[in-house]
Amino acid sequence: MSNQISTVEDLVYSIKPTFDTVLIDRGIVFEREAEFAIQAILASKFATEMAMQNRQSVIDAVTNVAAIGISLNPAKKQAYLVPRKGGICLSIGYMGLLDMAMDSGSIKWGQARLVHEADTFRLNGLDRQPTHEFDPFNKERGEVVGVYVSVKTADGDYLTEAMAVDEVNSIRDRSDAWQAYITKKRSCPWVTDWGEMAKKTAVHRAYKYWPKTERLENAIHYLNTDGGEGIQTSSQPAHDPELAQDWAAKATDCLSTSALTEVWKTGLTAIKAAGDMTAYQAFKAAVEMRGAELKAIESKTLEAEPA
Repeated sequence: MSNQISTVEDLVYSIKPTFDTVLIDRGIVFEREAEFAIQAILASKFATEMAMQNRQSVIDAVTNVAAIGISLNPAKKQAYLVPRKGGICLSIGYMGLLDMAMDSGSIKWGQARLVHEADTFRLNGLDRQPTHEFDPFNKERGEVVGVYVSVKTADGDYLTEAMAVDEVNSIRDRSDAWQAYITKKRSCPWVTDWGEMAKKTAVHRAYKYWPKTERLENAIHYLNTDGGEGIQTSSQPAHDPELAQDWAAKATDCLSTSALTEVWKTGLTAIKAAGDMTAYQAFKAAVEMRGAELKAIESKTLEAEPA
């Protein structure tokens, strides 16, 4: 075992030149990540054996830590090194994806949570936080019935993606990791950490509606390819230009702020049903512009009225 420890240590530290070359986040320090990597690989006999049998996988996994810009620090729960597909793979957790989205400016804030049978959960519109009420100390919250991820964009909007358990499991059933478990009884995160994978699946689907950043796109692409997770959610709904133009025109035609408020509420419902975030952005811009115009008109009217 001591020989294996020495071999793993030498292998990981040999990656430093490549690691430093591809590093995109200077806040990530190789020496610390190397220690985390060694601890993860030596944590189990199986992981150590996979590393010894496929040393290139270790090199690739640790290099990807630098290229993607994420940490293996267990306290941060951003990413992990796991034995998978005959080698060692970098696995990015849902918290890592959210952290990258925040760091890259895609979102200002975000969280993912599971919803239980005894919880009160309600969506409150396309651009508002959902209502999720529960007693964290209640041991009788019941089975998990769904998962959601809610984020706040740089514009101050709230975007929420909610998925029922059946939707999550449908995606799970198509993943490479789950298929390997079914056919070969090879353990995978869907077996050991279903809740974490459910949250990650929600983030996978939700991020398509967030402002795009290359860093987050690269991380998602890695997970679906070299990462070996193969989570494939449904594609983002196509943009409907007529939907955007129709509701933007209705907002522009409003003659009062009260009428604009009603159009805003009705339009949000229609756009939410379509899931068209491009239409939402165009509609929101039209409402804001018309709202500013109406306030100016109403202000001048009040000033012109006799005392």
